[in-house]
Amino acid sequence: MVAGQILRMVNGPIGSSRFCNRLDRSAEIFRAADGPRGPNAALLSVRRSYMTDLTAVDATVAPAVKPATLPARPFFSSGPCAKPPGWSAAALATDSLGRSHRSKIGKTRLAYCIDLMRELLNLPDTHRIGIVPGSDTGAFEMAMWTMLGARPVTTIAWESFGEGWVTDAAKQLKLDPTVIRADYGQLPDLSAVDFSNDVLFTWNGTTSGVRVPNADFIPADREGLTFADATSAVFAYAIDWAKIDVATFSWQKVLGGEGGHGVLILGPRAVERLESYTPAWPLPKVFRLVSKGKLTEGVFKGETINTPSMLAVEDAIFALEWGKSIGGAAGLIARSDANAAALDRIVAERDWLGHLAVDEASRSKTSVCLTVAGADEAFIKAFAGLLEKEGAALDIAGYRDAPAGLRIWCGATVDTADIEALGPWLDWAYATVKAAA
Repeated sequence: MVAGQILRMVNGPIGSSRFCNRLDRSAEIFRAADGPRGPNAALLSVRRSYMTDLTAVDATVAPAVKPATLPARPFFSSGPCAKPPGWSAAALATDSLGRSHRSKIGKTRLAYCIDLMRELLNLPDTHRIGIVPGSDTGAFEMAMWTMLGARPVTTIAWESFGEGWVTDAAKQLKLDPTVIRADYGQLPDLSAVDFSNDVLFTWNGTTSGVRVPNADFIPADREGLTFADATSAVFAYAIDWAKIDVATFSWQKVLGGEGGHGVLILGPRAVERLESYTPAWPLPKVFRLVSKGKLTEGVFKGETINTPSMLAVEDAIFALEWGKSIGGAAGLIARSDANAAALDRIVAERDWLGHLAVDEASRSKTSVCLTVAGADEAFIKAFAGLLEKEGAALDIAGYRDAPAGLRIWCGATVDTADIEALGPWLDWAYATVKAAA
């Protein structure tokens, strides 16, 4: 049997009913928000086994025995990410549904969502925060199209989304930016950045598992604006907002919300730019943040530019209230840290598994990207497909433009016990695909 045969088995009907039955057990999939679950006796037994019986890269691989314990919630996608513990559609408030977003209840719920985000982000009063169209991409491009062009631009790229902003600046806006790059798994030399320019960067590279360790590389007396694509970073790291002029994210990442809506954060220097500079290119309606030379303040009070999905808003409110219930930013960060630490232990115990980001200081604690010894794209597809078929791990293949490997989300909505239960399943999938090669 070869990897292609494994793929045919994965894509076939074998085992699919068992997996569907597991998904139907919503009461088990979405547990109460009572923090990380403690290990049971079966899981402890599995841990003892996989911590002592490791598979070396060059070992002869015997047929593997499936682990006995499945992760309770096998949702490890890096976006959209796992829903918060305790989530169900029935738990969402619905009074705003079927109502105008400009009605009293619509405006109240949008403003409440904004207030919750501000509270959980520890966002100072100097910074505005609003809901905009187009997920994180829409929010970041709105910032680029409305504020760039006033001074030279530097783009920093070390993974695919950062490269997307390079393309926008160079080919769409034709700004001839200075580009500072690094390969997947590496962080560029941040000391080389000229902050007299406007600077665009991704705080946490979702497709490479590499992040900036902090904002210390940004000078307080910078002349240009800083634009941070922070969609995989907010609610997972402490952010020095004084160093950030523009930040964007979407609810679908650390909050486990839905896609389609972006969040735009503006510091006072960004507002000054918007009110004093008019770009040379036309702006579509959904990008317009200024009217008669003044910032449209209503956008940052819940008066959205276009019609939002109130169902997505209510879903975000659920996630934000859950985050507040576990201690706010500190609680969310602690859960991400615990998940990343659990995955680090799994990697350290296996010769065939490694981190794409070698430097721990710049390694993501949310979108953790892993290397698999000797694996190519077909191997990873078979590997991830086997785990999906068993209902052990969903959506863990690396990003399509990244080196072949795994990507496991460790954000706050994932339970640490599920990360721990994943280890034996990784062993099983590796042994199974390697034996079939």
